[in-house]
Amino acid sequence: MNPITLIWIILGILVLVTVVAAVTAGVSRRKALREGSKPAQVSPAPTESGKTVPEAETPAGGESAVGRPESEASQVAEPAVEAPEAPGSRMARLRRRLANSNNALARGLAELLSADKLDDDAWDDFETTLITSDLGVGPTTELVEKLRSELAIDGISDSAHAREVLHHELVELVGPDMDRSINLDRPEGKPAVVLMVGVNGTGKTTTCGKLARVLVAEGKTVLLGAADTFRAAAGEQLETWGERVGVRTVRKDAGADPASVAYEAVQAGIDDGVDVVLVDTAGRLHTKAGLMDELGKVKRVIEKLAPVSEVLLVLDATTGQNGLTQACIFSEVVDVTGIVLSKLDGSAKGGIVVQVQRELGVPVKLIGLGEGADDLAPFDADNFVTGLMGDDSAEC
Repeated sequence: MNPITLIWIILGILVLVTVVAAVTAGVSRRKALREGSKPAQVSPAPTESGKTVPEAETPAGGESAVGRPESEASQVAEPAVEAPEAPGSRMARLRRRLANSNNALARGLAELLSADKLDDDAWDDFETTLITSDLGVGPTTELVEKLRSELAIDGISDSAHAREVLHHELVELVGPDMDRSINLDRPEGKPAVVLMVGVNGTGKTTTCGKLARVLVAEGKTVLLGAADTFRAAAGEQLETWGERVGVRTVRKDAGADPASVAYEAVQAGIDDGVDVVLVDTAGRLHTKAGLMDELGKVKRVIEKLAPVSEVLLVLDATTGQNGLTQACIFSEVVDVTGIVLSKLDGSAKGGIVVQVQRELGVPVKLIGLGEGADDLAPFDADNFVTGLMGDDSAEC
């Protein structure tokens, strides 16, 4: 054989062997890479019954949820539920706040007790103060006549006696015997329904949320109905109040029929077996007949499911005589059973408590003296007068 031909044959064999070796190595490398990228398969552990327990799913990031800290594993934290303040401590705090307020009626009482002598001018000034504090002409005349009769004998030389007489007469004027409890009876196992009404800007939605806190503090189960579908943020505001104390809120989008929202809220309260359903309604001017008729419709629709236990009218204590007019018209439409006086702080006159009760024949049941979450408390005649007179040392 030609030597040159032999050399070419040998070179061809070497090239072929080299190519085959390279291809074989490449295939082996790719196979190894593919097998190495897969996680090791672990057989599920069998249970005592012989069945296997499926593995826990691994999140997309490749990290097991079991191995993560609890704070990271829980993506959605539950909202913190607050513990509302007990009604008893509320009363003591609100009374002290009333005693320190710049209330016109309180100032008049302080001036009377600090006078050296009670002549006609002193009594005239006192009478004027009472009238301007929205006490009303009738109650003012009645109070002044009784005080002049009682203090005519001893005067005010004995300040303790004068204070005692004044305290007694004021308590009698406010009405210590009126039933100020909120009716929470549950007819036939259905929830008590409380309807909140009032004009715009009185703090109705806020008061509704605060009342829920009062009831929760008393151990009641509560459901909120956001029937104020006129004001865009009203439903969200009420829902936020409810979440703070673990109370559910039934609401719809703005513009929905308020009567249907109230109906669904009461139905939900029946289904859930709650103690109380609080229904917030839209603020409306008492002079708007159409809106007042709508309020009457809301009450009638609710009564198809359960009787309305309370209709609470929220009044801004700073409105004076105008608030009294509002109360009269609302009472004609929905039969108001109780008054909630909001903003009864330094800018309020205080005397409206007496006047509104006498005009409507219904009691003031709750008062608010601040913007805090627990600045709402059941009204008590003796504590109210004690606060007005600046005597915050007495027990509630």
